[in-house]
Amino acid sequence: MRAVLLVWLLAAPAAAQTHVLVVSGIGGEARYQDAFLATGLAVVAAAEDRLGVAPARIQYLAEDPGRDRRISGRSTKEEITNALQTLAGEAEPAAVLLIVLIGHGAASGEGARINLPGPDLSADQFAVLLAPFRTQQIIVVNASSASGDWARILAGPRRVVLTATRSSVEREEMQFGQHFATALASDEADRDKDGRLSVLEAFEYARREVERAYERDQRLRTEHPLLEADGDGVGTMEPVLTDGDGAAAAALFLGNRAGGAPLTGLAAVRDSLEREVLRLRGMKESMTQEAYDRRLESLLLELARVSRELREQEGRKP
Repeated sequence: MRAVLLVWLLAAPAAAQTHVLVVSGIGGEARYQDAFLATGLAVVAAAEDRLGVAPARIQYLAEDPGRDRRISGRSTKEEITNALQTLAGEAEPAAVLLIVLIGHGAASGEGARINLPGPDLSADQFAVLLAPFRTQQIIVVNASSASGDWARILAGPRRVVLTATRSSVEREEMQFGQHFATALASDEADRDKDGRLSVLEAFEYARREVERAYERDQRLRTEHPLLEADGDGVGTMEPVLTDGDGAAAAALFLGNRAGGAPLTGLAAVRDSLEREVLRLRGMKESMTQEAYDRRLESLLLELARVSRELREQEGRKP
C-alpha cells in the first residue's frame, strides 16, 4: 500500500495552471466606482506579480473599460457569460479557476445577485455558468454586499466559495474585497511562511482585517465573511484547519509558489502527503469511520517515513 501511494504521488502531474477572472460591477457613485476599480486592479496585479499567473490567463471586466489598459471588457452579464464559456472550452482539465466578484449585491426579487451594467447576474445563473467546469477546481470570491447566499447556491465538488457576508441582509459597504486583495499581494497572509498562499490563509487574513477595521473605528460590524469549501452548502465564519471547510481550503493553494521553483523529489512527496491529510480530514463526515481511520493511518505512516528520509537527506537527525 505504501509503495503504491508513493508511486502515485511521484507520478502526480505538475502544478495545475491557474486562470483568473475579476469582475467589478456597477458603482452608482464615483467613490464606489473608484473603490471597485482599485480593488479589481489590486487583484489583477497580485495574481500576476506575486501568484505568478501569466497575464494571458488573467481577465478583468469592469464597468468602464476605458479607465485602465488592464481591463479587457465591460462587466455585463453577456461579457461574463462569454468569458466563462470561453474558459470552459480552453481551461485544462486540472486547472484552477479563481473568480473574484466586486461590487454591490442584492438578494430580493430575483434572488441573490450582483449589480452589473445592464441586467444583474444572479447566483443561480452563475451556478449554471460554472456547470461545464466538471474537472477544474473553482474558487469564487464574492466580495459584494448581500453575498452570503452565494455560498449555499454555488457549493459543490471542487468548489470553494468565499463571501463578504454571512447572509443577504448585510448590505452596507464591504471591506472584505480590499483585504482579500492585500492577502494576495503580501507575505503577511502566509502564516506558516512556506512561500505559498492557501485559500484558508487568504480568507483568514481578510476576515481578521475586517474585524480589526470595525474595532478600530468602534463601529457595529455589518460584515461577516463566510467560507464554504467542503461542498455541503453550509459555510463557516471561523474555519478550523483540521476539519471541514478549513481543511479543504487549507489544502488548496492560489497561483504558483511565490518562494521560487516548485518543490521536487521527497519534498514534493511530503508536500502532497500533507495536503492529502488535510483533504481527508475535510471529507471525514462523508466517510465511514473505518474507511477514514484506515486511510488516515496509511497517510500518516507514509508521511512519517518520507519526512524521516528527507531529514536524513538534508543531514539532520531523525
